[in-house]
Amino acid sequence: MERTLVMIKPDGVERNLIGKIISIFEENGLKVIALKKVRLSKKQAQAFYAVHKNKPFYDSLTDYISSGPLVAMVLEGEMAIQKVREIMGATDPKEAKEGTIRKLFGLDKEKNTVHGSDSLESAQKEISFFFSEFELISAE
Repeated sequence: MERTLVMIKPDGVERNLIGKIISIFEENGLKVIALKKVRLSKKQAQAFYAVHKNKPFYDSLTDYISSGPLVAMVLEGEMAIQKVREIMGATDPKEAKEGTIRKLFGLDKEKNTVHGSDSLESAQKEISFFFSEFELISAE
């Protein structure tokens, strides 16, 4: 079983999409093993997205992700990282396939409603950013 981090970004929380988004993941065989609603400070957002520090969208992204509450969750399942990325769709909602979360709910490339880890290494790092080992309960 693989684990990955998913965030429902501030635009998704603000538009009351938490339950709809979680149900999409659950209907696709993924189990929620940890979940919390948090609001990141600008400094925490910068730490979370440090990998993008030298990219032109870094300041805008960290401003946005710290602009309101978000939901961080750990999902578990077979090939969870790949499955989550397929369910989320392309970063730009205009390019996302029909039926994906970003196509259904994304507003633009930045306010695309969800974030998901892109690799096993990222998943481990991102999960530990939000959750202690004590908070992670196996789905089995």
